[in-house]
Amino acid sequence: APCRFTGSEIRVRDDSMPLVHIAIAVEGAGWTDADNIPLMVANTLIGAWDRSQGGGANNASFLARAASIENFAHSFQSFNTCYKDTGLWGIYFVSEPMQADDMIFNIQREWMKLCLTVGDGEVERAKNLLKTNMLLQLDGTTPICEDIGRQMLCYNRRLPLHELNARIEAVSVQDVRDVCYKYLYDRCPAVAAIGPVEAVPDYTRIRAGMYWL
Repeated sequence: APCRFTGSEIRVRDDSMPLVHIAIAVEGAGWTDADNIPLMVANTLIGAWDRSQGGGANNASFLARAASIENFAHSFQSFNTCYKDTGLWGIYFVSEPMQADDMIFNIQREWMKLCLTVGDGEVERAKNLLKTNMLLQLDGTTPICEDIGRQMLCYNRRLPLHELNARIEAVSVQDVRDVCYKYLYDRCPAVAAIGPVEAVPDYTRIRAGMYWL
């Protein structure tokens, strides 16, 4: 039988840790799914940030600006992990214990914007950044060999760069909205948290943040 994704949570309270570590994810797409490329663009749109980086209020990502200016998080990393017939799409972040609630609120607001109001400029920026990141990952013989092996396992062939670029370039704003609506909107997330988790919102509140009324 095919695997079934179930929204759930696990919390490990450890008040000896100075910071809380939280991951939130929904079910994503498999390697060969047509939705995978738009999900990769959406993942790049959320992006990654940590407080050692410059930028602050001048970051292109709203979430990075909020985390930097309001000190909501020490770092965050959006991820899109693919398996054969399913995947995990979400975010991992590290924050001060009492800032976790605000950070989750801002994350879910950005997720809902992806589903409903994301604009042309944001999607174009994410597409360009995704293409750049993919090229940067192929810097050397070892990562190229790893990429060939991974693609042979996933696609049974090596995807030429021009084909991958064309697939990314073909993603429209409506594609991003439609795919995010399909995978994110009103979906039950999986939540994992460790550290001083007393201020992490209840699962029902996190679940309620997965849609806008």
